[in-house]
Amino acid sequence: MIEARSIRCLIAAALLIGGWSVVASAEDLWELANRNKDVLRIATLFTAQDVRDRLATDEGLDSAMDWCRKTGVTHAFIESFRDGYTAERKALEHARDRFVESGFDVSGCVTPTGFGKTSTGWRVVSCYTNADTQQRIHEIFEYAASIFDEIMIDDFLFTDCECEECQQARGTQAWDEYRCDLMVRVSRDRILAPARAVNPNVKVILKYPQWYSALHERGYEVVRQTADYDRIWVGTETRDYDDPQWGGKVQYEAYFIMRWLGEIGGAKCGGGWFDPYGTHEDTYVEQARQTVLADAKEMLLFCYGSLLGGTGPANVARLRTEIPHLFELASLVRGQPLRGIAAPKPPNSKPRGEAYVYDFVGMLGLPLVPTATIRDDAKAAFLPIQAMKDPQLWPKLRRMLDSGAPVLVTDGLAERFTTSQSYDNLLTLKVGGDPKSLLQLSREDLAPIRDKMLAPFGIRFDAPNKVALYLIGDRCVVIENFNDQPIDATLQFDKPIDAKAAVVLPVDADVNFSCDAGKIVFTTIDPRTLVALTY
Repeated sequence: MIEARSIRCLIAAALLIGGWSVVASAEDLWELANRNKDVLRIATLFTAQDVRDRLATDEGLDSAMDWCRKTGVTHAFIESFRDGYTAERKALEHARDRFVESGFDVSGCVTPTGFGKTSTGWRVVSCYTNADTQQRIHEIFEYAASIFDEIMIDDFLFTDCECEECQQARGTQAWDEYRCDLMVRVSRDRILAPARAVNPNVKVILKYPQWYSALHERGYEVVRQTADYDRIWVGTETRDYDDPQWGGKVQYEAYFIMRWLGEIGGAKCGGGWFDPYGTHEDTYVEQARQTVLADAKEMLLFCYGSLLGGTGPANVARLRTEIPHLFELASLVRGQPLRGIAAPKPPNSKPRGEAYVYDFVGMLGLPLVPTATIRDDAKAAFLPIQAMKDPQLWPKLRRMLDSGAPVLVTDGLAERFTTSQSYDNLLTLKVGGDPKSLLQLSREDLAPIRDKMLAPFGIRFDAPNKVALYLIGDRCVVIENFNDQPIDATLQFDKPIDAKAAVVLPVDADVNFSCDAGKIVFTTIDPRTLVALTY
């Protein structure tokens, strides 16, 4: 039996023995980041306005590079266009060259906002049916490709326009179908082709927004566009749940979308991108943890100018204390297969009142395996209404149930069942068209669901709501407490194991547990704390 221990004391001692203080020096963090950038690279963005206001002088560049070194940033994205403003070539080239000479990796960026014909919907974006809009974006990417060999597109490459020109062009197509076809053509003809004509070596990255339930409604087509672009990135912004402007997103969303697009994009999927808006220190670093847990190769801190004010400095100060251990977490998860409950979200599927339900289910202590396809050989599966996009849903579901695999379906999907046959291994989750209501389920409510769904993996898990469980490979399990209170939890394996803590975040968190045979009892996991165990 391993006696209960305080992980806080063990981690602090290890840091001191290894020559690290809890807050690493800027020089150490910069060196550590460079040694580990093949495991996890840290980036930031300098917007076109930052180039004008903060990188136009050598003093400004020196200050920016000093900030990057103190934050472990080794990759600088320097933007040429945003909100109708084009940064000057001389300033862009000088900033690019100074960063390169100072040992940074450098890429470009474009945010396609504030140009061409304005959409009738979200006024910051454009009507891409319009010929003048298409010509202008053509020019914007020619310019960027003439300066940079790699260009990121911030997540405004969409349209929700319903002007007369768009209505005539779409004909009898549904709006989502028309917009997806339109934006695929714009990408191919007005972004990729002109950029590659100017610079045959250029690589263009499409960053998808975090609103994965509605991507296709505004023209993001994750299958065709992922195939067309050289790389893809993922918006992993979650922010404070109760924030009046930015709230309503739970932390697990960053993990789900990163894993989901990671499966779709494969080797093309690069990094996750998050920001400080509507966050405080705890929720800011939770974005980083979820991005890394989801096996991102890189994380981008948006953006330099915003991180200098508001909640930015405090958020970054906390992040700096966690970066050494985020490298360790990245090493644990890199390339490891996920175990758990298949959670298919077919591309372009309609949520029908269950938007982002996957994120809330992940907060229930159910280890999801995000995927784009429904496989009937899954050991366990979660199926919401989105599963109806698959024309073979019903025969696949029957085969899963006939094989004995536990299947959790939402009440919205259950209402659409075409058979009255009963199965002991079929569970219905009451969502009631309000996924947020799942956060109100009690520990007692969750117990029978977890017991049934986790049985194929030889484990049982008991914890309050808002405690996430991740099964990484064959020898790693991660638990994260998203509550504002300390919690206790039990993880029971069906075979003897000897578990030890590999990573605890934050570094001064109190995590106490004992391990006896196959049973791990956590008497304390501090609020807002992640613990990764290896066994």
